[in-house]
Amino acid sequence: MELIIADHSGFCFGVSKAMKTIENLVEKKQKAYTLGPIIHNPQEVERLKHFGITAADFYDIKDGNVVIRTHGVGPDVIEQLESRGLNIIDCTCPLVKRVHKLAADISNKGYLTIIIGDHNHPEVEGIKSWCNGDVKVIENVEEAKNFYTNKRVGVVVQTTQTEENVENIIDILQSKLDIAVFHNTRCKATLERQTAAAAVAANVDIMLVIGGKNSSNTKKLAQVCQNVGAKVYHIETATELKKDWFKSTDKVGITAGAST
Repeated sequence: MELIIADHSGFCFGVSKAMKTIENLVEKKQKAYTLGPIIHNPQEVERLKHFGITAADFYDIKDGNVVIRTHGVGPDVIEQLESRGLNIIDCTCPLVKRVHKLAADISNKGYLTIIIGDHNHPEVEGIKSWCNGDVKVIENVEEAKNFYTNKRVGVVVQTTQTEENVENIIDILQSKLDIAVFHNTRCKATLERQTAAAAVAANVDIMLVIGGKNSSNTKKLAQVCQNVGAKVYHIETATELKKDWFKSTDKVGITAGAST
């Protein structure tokens, strides 16, 4: 059996930076809460719990260190955490922070802010919180077709969106809305991973996509691989592998999400 690993896979820059910060806390034996799971990787979150790094809900954190995860949060959350006297360790991905600034700028100029992204995703919720005015989240082509406003709009993009989804949605919006500004804020790491995964998937019998089942970017990697016609298995751990998936003559491609 031939195994081919995609050139770009696993931890992205933002996640790697966040995890180094967490590992430094572990080395110093400092306990901390993370505002939600630090990454969408249940096995790693469970491992860190044994070292005193605990995922918690906003209202359950009373004292000590609190880590803002890579997805980021709104300014109101930061203010409330500060008002409790908590020590905030901000691990928001720098590329996500850029989206925050661009979305705030669009909103402050009086435009309706459109976010191309997944409803209720933590990153999208964070971006929304930086906008003072009206915000609309558009997840897919169908929603784009059904949306209209006579207001001028500005558009930003959830960093882990697929290129195909963004292009299809923006084509529809540009055909009927007055778009003052469009920032395609998909991150480079997302593009690299999706492009590399698609290239491998097009030339193998089976594609394994490794990463959290609740990870948006990992699910999109699986979708990209399926779009080129590959037989795809999305798994979190080695225990999910099944012998009858494979033949000895198979070419098997492997990629992994940004939280893996």
